[in-house]
Amino acid sequence: MPRAADKQSVPSEIPSRPHLTVIENAASQQRGSEAQEKQFLLRGTPAYRRASIALFLSGFATFSLLYCVQPLMPIFASDFGISPAASSLSLSLCTGLLAFAIFCAAAVSESFRRRSLMFASLLGAALCTIACALVPSWHALLVIRALEGLLLGGVPAVAMAYLSEEIDPRGLGASMGLYIAGNAFGGMAGRVVTGTLAEFFSWRIALGTLGAIGLAAAIGFFLLLPASRNFTPRKGFNARFHLGAWAGHIRSPALPFLFAIGFLAMGTFVTLYNYIGFRLVQAPYNLNQTELGLIFTVYIFGIAASWIAGLLGDRFGHFVVLPSGIALSAIGVALTLSASLPLIILGIVLLTSGFFVAHSVASALVGRLAKGTKGHASSLYLLSYYIGSSVAGSVGGYFWGADGWNAVVIFTLTLLAIGMVAALAAARLSRR
Repeated sequence: MPRAADKQSVPSEIPSRPHLTVIENAASQQRGSEAQEKQFLLRGTPAYRRASIALFLSGFATFSLLYCVQPLMPIFASDFGISPAASSLSLSLCTGLLAFAIFCAAAVSESFRRRSLMFASLLGAALCTIACALVPSWHALLVIRALEGLLLGGVPAVAMAYLSEEIDPRGLGASMGLYIAGNAFGGMAGRVVTGTLAEFFSWRIALGTLGAIGLAAAIGFFLLLPASRNFTPRKGFNARFHLGAWAGHIRSPALPFLFAIGFLAMGTFVTLYNYIGFRLVQAPYNLNQTELGLIFTVYIFGIAASWIAGLLGDRFGHFVVLPSGIALSAIGVALTLSASLPLIILGIVLLTSGFFVAHSVASALVGRLAKGTKGHASSLYLLSYYIGSSVAGSVGGYFWGADGWNAVVIFTLTLLAIGMVAALAAARLSRR
């Protein structure tokens, strides 16, 4: 019966057609039986609410600690006497090593309890952020940020695997959307808090404060998250098993295209946020750090978009919602070409909303389409996701240096165009 449910879950992702209603209803009944057999967390139960809040906190802590340096890049460039592209290393180096760590964490997590591994990662990353506030040199800061990226790798792939294993499949899209909403809220809070505190105090106080908030979120996460009921740690380390699991997901027809979407969507998102600050602190805008930090409050739209995208994906099909998110991002990027500050901010709003729609839906699709070893599938998606952040985020600096904002927009729109092709290809291949 569980295998039948798996087979029925794939067609439900095809763009909605009237004759698919019967298929989707049958799949829903079969997944209901699977939920009883596997003791899934059902929506509306206390355990489900505790898990949702805990994973929201993990997403909040991860993204606030990861992206807290983004609004500080112009300050780093000034204080340490480095270029804008070099200042982006404070983020790109962290996300690059995070991508590598996520890939390893999927294998390591098979031998450790999910909750303990995520807690240790969050705790270590928060302490690293506090350490960044104390170091005297730019190179020391980069070393600690690199270590922080390695530590944070124990959270994203494991969290996605936990959701896929423990949440009733009928509500996986909504729960994944809530987790991504925590990511969005963390990204917003990290940027706004550091930007504002850096304006009134210093960037060191800003990072120290955010590190303390991260510690509190890590403790709350550990106290709230229910232990896994559908996962048993493996004894020892079987390299052949892990290599086979990754190879199996890469050979899947649709999954590689979803991995590519993670790279392209995240690359676009980080590139725009990395360099929009350099544009807006210059004439004619001349924004200060507080004003620049407040622009990141548009993340609130990403929080709502993640949750709504999860619900719409469960209702109408994830492959219907996915290209819509990519298209919305492209419209937002194009609007930032305007010289009007309100239109630039509107463009950032649309880009943010579209990105979180695409990311939320793609994450849920990876969890649903992966056949077994979901942690390995999540790690491949997130590996692409964070490599996109690291590579595109730094490459975008060369476009900024070559021809300013127009070149950045051309670069990011090209990434999104490829992402749209990948989304349509994944939808077509999933029908097989």
